[in-house]
Amino acid sequence: MDSLLIRNIQFLIQVREPGLSKIPGSSLSYLPTIENAFLLIEDGKISDYGAMEHAPESADQVIDATGSAVMPTFCDPHTHLVFAESREKEFVDRIKGLSYSEIAKKGGGILNSAKRLNQVPEDVLYTQAQARLEEVMRMGTGAIEIKSGYGLTVEGELKMLRVIKRLKAHAQIPVKANFLGAHAIPLEYKDDREGYIKLITEEMLPKIGESGLADYIDVFCDVGFFTPEETGVLLRAGQKYGLKPKIHANELAFSGGVQIGVAHQAVSVDHLECVGEEEIEVLKNSETIPTLLPSTAFFLGIPVPPARKMIDADLPVALASDYNPGSSPSGSMPFILSLACITLKMLPAEAINAATLNAAAALELIDSHGSITKGKTGSVIITKPIPSIAYLPYRFGSNWISSVIIGGKVFDRHQATSPGKHKNQGGLP
Repeated sequence: MDSLLIRNIQFLIQVREPGLSKIPGSSLSYLPTIENAFLLIEDGKISDYGAMEHAPESADQVIDATGSAVMPTFCDPHTHLVFAESREKEFVDRIKGLSYSEIAKKGGGILNSAKRLNQVPEDVLYTQAQARLEEVMRMGTGAIEIKSGYGLTVEGELKMLRVIKRLKAHAQIPVKANFLGAHAIPLEYKDDREGYIKLITEEMLPKIGESGLADYIDVFCDVGFFTPEETGVLLRAGQKYGLKPKIHANELAFSGGVQIGVAHQAVSVDHLECVGEEEIEVLKNSETIPTLLPSTAFFLGIPVPPARKMIDADLPVALASDYNPGSSPSGSMPFILSLACITLKMLPAEAINAATLNAAAALELIDSHGSITKGKTGSVIITKPIPSIAYLPYRFGSNWISSVIIGGKVFDRHQATSPGKHKNQGGLP
């Protein structure tokens, strides 16, 4: 049996008993923690934890975490990690005063990414995406969803999904694939919206369904993109092939995206910058998880999601990075924690719960990720020495991660010690 023991943990964060499916708003401020603790991972699974006085004496690998915290790795339930090129020119255009919609109308935005992606070979896309995936893992992400949506042609979308399938096969963390052919209307279909929707439903989806290339179907249901009626047609078509809905909703306006998502039992509705009493009431009477993407509002300079209103309404909000080249060119979940506190006014405990356990629920990985629970995957973050849990979002922009453990293996192997050397003072800078 392969074992890893982490000793002398100052704060063991997010300790939960089995069976919790998600955390509603009223409970998000409670973050169960054990001080002066140990954590034992055996054969890739969490097997034991508790006060140091009950710690085992040895293991195959031992890490001394004096002064540090240990918490479950982040789950990131909304990314566009597969793309061909960055879009910093549009970043400059926005600084000059152009809006996201104006950039899209002149051929930028999603359509720009689609043009570039269709020109790039599949192997190049895979190599680029693999490097980005390893980057976010170093920043503490232990499970992730990746969308297509920069192809907008049959072959382009299939190419993206094949890349995601390769990532799934080789990644050390769970990867969920989301088909987002309805990300935008391609220029060649600008006067034939119905034709593009038929292309998705009659050509893309049958091939995706036959090949098992996706877990979810997504639609950008917002002003200037797809209407609620069109979204309903697309979601129903995807569900025929076993794809569960997870949609973009209400980023740019009160679009009806929340309502149509809930009506189709969407796993999550994401973005939610525009949310009022009607949307909140609909979400309260559903199992759909509202997922907030604070870095998108931050980067685009648009109003932030009303997180406090949703939390006060007892909704189980989750957090995600929205890593993409146009509106959130970062997959840093530690930065998302900070933004959630600074711009959404979430408490540190609320943000951590939303980025771990509720984010795992939005990925349908609640049985294996999101908390320190016996039997769950042994994927955790070891921080550098910290004075308190609130210090984590407080130190925005700083690298407070010392080591990332994925399935009981140290992702950065120089952090591990050999058996019996649990006085490793150099293991955690």
